[in-house]
Amino acid sequence: MKSTTIRGYAWKYEDVNPQQQETILMVHGHPFDHTMWKYQHEALKDFRLILPDLKGYGQTTETFEKIFIEEQALDLALLLDALQISKVHLVGLSMGGQIIVEFQRLFSHRVKSLMICASTPNAETPQSSENRLKLAEYIEQIGMLCYTQEDIHKYINVAEVGQHSEVYEHLFQMMSKTNAQNAIASHKGRTQRRDNFHYLKHIKIPTLVIAGEKDFFFNPEDVRKVALEIEDAQFEIIEKSGHLPNMEKQQIFNKLITKFYQRIL
Repeated sequence: MKSTTIRGYAWKYEDVNPQQQETILMVHGHPFDHTMWKYQHEALKDFRLILPDLKGYGQTTETFEKIFIEEQALDLALLLDALQISKVHLVGLSMGGQIIVEFQRLFSHRVKSLMICASTPNAETPQSSENRLKLAEYIEQIGMLCYTQEDIHKYINVAEVGQHSEVYEHLFQMMSKTNAQNAIASHKGRTQRRDNFHYLKHIKIPTLVIAGEKDFFFNPEDVRKVALEIEDAQFEIIEKSGHLPNMEKQQIFNKLITKFYQRIL
């Protein structure tokens, strides 16, 4: 991976197909890293792909007390500055979807299109905020390995993917190797994120919204509401997929995104 310094700490990223003109910035979710997008590399071979490990994830070596959605969006803009990239297509899943909507709000002049996957940009409710803080406390007690062993089934449709599949093993490694303190810091920061749902009606660029039919974390109908708020947004539900349709249903997901880019470019 390549590295650059942003606001005093190292950001690690992959730069795939740097010779291509159109650039896609792909933003992973929690508690994952940039490798969750490896299943899209071949389908997107005609694009330059910028694949960062977000602050606190993957190969991040520092630890943090609290990590905010807003600062993740800012740091992505600074990463693009360092790479001298002015405009990009944005793809984000789960927390990554919340980050790219915030990026669009802050830096709309730098965004060509959006692909929001398994995500809604709503703020936390008092109850969901309390639940997230309780989860942070629990992770502090048991660590990410035990958390992964207990909760990995919430992230994918195990009955469909299989417990001994490459996808399952990949997900297990990403989750269990996430730094526990940074996972906690991210949960704390996300409880205080702004509500960007009402901003969606101001988005006027091509947008694809994708939901997993069996998603434990984001009800497909709530994800559909995101698409309904954005002018001319395309909405797709991937059947039998859990929270990670790009990993669980790679062929279907890749066909959808390929058609989307063919239509808008």
